[in-house]
Amino acid sequence: MQRREFLKNIGKTGLCVTGLSVMGSLGCAEKSEKKWNVVLVVADDLGWNQVNYHGFGFYETPNINKIAAAGMQFRDAYSAAPVCSPTRASLMTGKNPARLHLTDYIPGSPFPYARLSRPKVPEYLLSVGLPLEEKTLAELFKEHGYSTGHFGKWHLSKDKEYQAGRPGDPGSQGFDEVLTTVKPEYEAPPNDAHHAVEITNRTLDFIDRHKDEPFFCYTSHHVVHRPLMEEDDLVQKYKNKPYSNDPVNNPVMGAMIERMDTGIGRILDKLEEHNLTENTIVIFYSDNGGFEQHQEQDPLRGGKAMIYEGGIKVPFCIKWPGVIEPGTISNELVISDDFYPTFADILGEKKLPSNLDGVSLLPLIKQKNKVERDFLCWHFPHYHHLGYKPAAAIREGNYKLIEWFEQSKFGKEKPYQLFNVKNDPGEINDLSDKMPELAEQLFKKLITWRDKVGAWEMTVNPDYDPDKSDWRFKGRKGWRVKDGIVVT
Repeated sequence: MQRREFLKNIGKTGLCVTGLSVMGSLGCAEKSEKKWNVVLVVADDLGWNQVNYHGFGFYETPNINKIAAAGMQFRDAYSAAPVCSPTRASLMTGKNPARLHLTDYIPGSPFPYARLSRPKVPEYLLSVGLPLEEKTLAELFKEHGYSTGHFGKWHLSKDKEYQAGRPGDPGSQGFDEVLTTVKPEYEAPPNDAHHAVEITNRTLDFIDRHKDEPFFCYTSHHVVHRPLMEEDDLVQKYKNKPYSNDPVNNPVMGAMIERMDTGIGRILDKLEEHNLTENTIVIFYSDNGGFEQHQEQDPLRGGKAMIYEGGIKVPFCIKWPGVIEPGTISNELVISDDFYPTFADILGEKKLPSNLDGVSLLPLIKQKNKVERDFLCWHFPHYHHLGYKPAAAIREGNYKLIEWFEQSKFGKEKPYQLFNVKNDPGEINDLSDKMPELAEQLFKKLITWRDKVGAWEMTVNPDYDPDKSDWRFKGRKGWRVKDGIVVT
């Protein structure tokens, strides 16, 4: 019997499983004992500086602020990759993209004439997407008696031609109820172009129908991914704001974020309507950093598709009534790999895969202990039309080292930069010459980590052509990149 058939049979037979009770106990529970509902809201390409609670005033996020104020803000939260699919895969599985060999958005861009060749795309990504053998968060919750719903962006299938029952789509990865949406085309009308209202409405309907049973709701927005579009009146509101022309502000993004935030407020109101507020964990997170070409990420450097802080440092807050003290701020290093083991800990699940890369944040959330790890690592062996160069990185304490593959693969003696990202979040001052021993230590740890997780490496490209190196595809005449923007 296949694992998925076995799990379905478990669901039919009603195996007695349980999660963490309201009083915090684990293990098998009486029927009257409550379980925590979970609403996980994920934004798309939302920058660290696009939420009010980080101290930035142009973008209006009053309802996201409510989640942060009522719970814990993670000021040093990261995505596992600077693009969406790898981060979402790590969130769903607890495994780092380097281990999954899913390190670029699906299907990614080969850049066939660049100096280096990306690792070969695994066949399972081309045929299915996220491997069906990986147990997802949704499957974990289902094993514990939860109803599961996915509403919005998925981007873990082989393509975006979603079909009910197709392997690789959310329904085959543990979700009972599914709405899969895609970002709009550039000529799409602005009326709910990014499906923010539709995604919210489906979330509300799901809560209405499952209010009397435990549920896991994954509300996955397209905001603020390109193309940037919103209704004119709302955009005009932000154009009329002071400093609307500042490079760190974008009026269209402001309108898009407000639309999403309004929907989040409706979700919070729905939980209150059904008296579920005190029994529901609500989380807000972004899958990677912001789109630098449309909105600068100050005080961070870079943006989406870059290993600089602007590409991987993201907003993350969690509201857990009765467990997290309102207004708590954490400066511990956390990453999307940590979602799976954290939820497993909350559910009381003891049988975890031995090769998880994330760690449970439950001791940190309960303020009883720190995260049990020494450093975080990233592996991005890809060129990207928005990004800088292929790279890897490690952060330990306040120090972050970035390895540039175009230097290391050609044998440069010091193929890296070293930054103190606490004192220098803009990653301006390279400390590698001033602190050579620390730089070498971190570099060796990064290489050892890649070997441990089985990361696939870039190779020297025999077809390198400097005149075509920024072309994304063979045979696509005119597709090239200039200053980070696709031009013809």
